[in-house]
Amino acid sequence: MKRNRNKVFRPTAFSFPYLAVTLVFVIAPLVLVLVYAFRGQDGGFTFANFREVFTEKQNVMQLLQTVGIAALSTGICLLLAYPVAYVLASKPFNKWAILSLLFIIPMWINFVLRVFALKSLLEMMGIGKGYFAAVVGIVYDFFPYMLLPIYTVLSNLDKSYVEASADLGAGPVRTFFRVTLPLSVPGVVSGISMVFMPVFSSYAITKTMGDADTTVIGAKIASLFHQRSYGVGSALSFVLLVLVLIVMVVTNLLSRRTAKAPKGGKVA
Repeated sequence: MKRNRNKVFRPTAFSFPYLAVTLVFVIAPLVLVLVYAFRGQDGGFTFANFREVFTEKQNVMQLLQTVGIAALSTGICLLLAYPVAYVLASKPFNKWAILSLLFIIPMWINFVLRVFALKSLLEMMGIGKGYFAAVVGIVYDFFPYMLLPIYTVLSNLDKSYVEASADLGAGPVRTFFRVTLPLSVPGVVSGISMVFMPVFSSYAITKTMGDADTTVIGAKIASLFHQRSYGVGSALSFVLLVLVLIVMVVTNLLSRRTAKAPKGGKVA
């Protein structure tokens, strides 16, 4: 009896609920998207949906615009988050971990409330809907996702590397570029992936704070599904999924390469 119970309560048995949820809510919808992407109006197999995706100028322009908005927002988040994370992880601020909560607290508020609050604030400042307001909204909402990975890496950084660099005669600037920055690259890569991919596929902020010139591909996909144009909408979704997977593969390769680099690298 004990042996039978041990077989039932193996650790792998607890993964079955997760697998079931993944199968129903992740894999099954992806299969449906794939089926509709290659399905014609007559129900047969076709590439017409993908042909329409890449031959219609509006779709291509929205894809490029989406990449541009995601890249710009991610770059701004990185430029703002890295100095803040560096200061919070350095003395004497590293003793006050509660300071990092100041950047996390806004995440406790509902996403929709934050967007509309920022929209109202920008309107009070005379900034209406547009490209600038949409980028500000994206940076404001996704800034913590860039900050936290970088802050975690910098706060857990082995200070002996910095001390060794100073002992070998390197100044603060040289130490930063030769030691701190390379060792913090995994956090940077993680932050980029956590910001770029959600921004690339989301459209709520650009729809709320942007105008007709800031329409992203996510809004076009939602519009196609509302119009019951499932074939083209699924094809666009599939293209978006492939682009996101490419970004994931690139970021994983960068993370592995930077993780191996310090072993054979020089301190200063």
